[in-house]
Amino acid sequence: MKSVDLTLSLPAWMQLPMPDHIASDAVVREELLSWQVHPDGETVSFLSLVVGDLAASQTAADDIEVIQRTSFTSIDDETFYAYVTMENREADSALMNTLQIPGLVLVPPVVYTDEATMQVTVLGEEDTLSSVVARVHDDVSVSIERVSDHGRLGGSLAGRLTRRQFEAVEVARDLGYYAVPRTASLAEVAAELDISESAASSLLRRAEQALVDAALVR
Repeated sequence: MKSVDLTLSLPAWMQLPMPDHIASDAVVREELLSWQVHPDGETVSFLSLVVGDLAASQTAADDIEVIQRTSFTSIDDETFYAYVTMENREADSALMNTLQIPGLVLVPPVVYTDEATMQVTVLGEEDTLSSVVARVHDDVSVSIERVSDHGRLGGSLAGRLTRRQFEAVEVARDLGYYAVPRTASLAEVAAELDISESAASSLLRRAEQALVDAALVR
């Protein structure tokens, strides 16, 4: 079983049209967590975790004609959940049909770093995965970012870590290594993990690099 990380560059006709009066940086990042096409096939509902301007996003949603219903829940000053019901556009169907291959699993979240850039992870056998790129719409540019064995923890960021890296970060956090100010030393983290300080340092740095790359979609 393999997983493939893909970056899709969407043409203008596939992008959700944003009102001209909304700043381009109103949404910094959107993680599409779950979605469902309604039985009539005419509408789709989805839940997203969004980093951006909540007020601007609410205004934009009110002004986008295809959006029928929204509900927003603030997490902090820059992060919120958005539950949206909208028309199931031809563009949306064309995009999702690309990934609806028997034996292929789309692994949430689907990440949008801007209106035109979409990152997805798909899981399946090698012969199934090889057919994905061939099915992508001609107007969509696709890049293969990574191919790997799918043996990691699930989740939008933690999924980039090995189990040992996850354990190290969890131990370091619980001990206070990431507290401000720091209340635990690297030696204490190493002792808890029963490894040398150099091994603990390497483990944490690799985990931190993976988390930063995931957060920045690299």
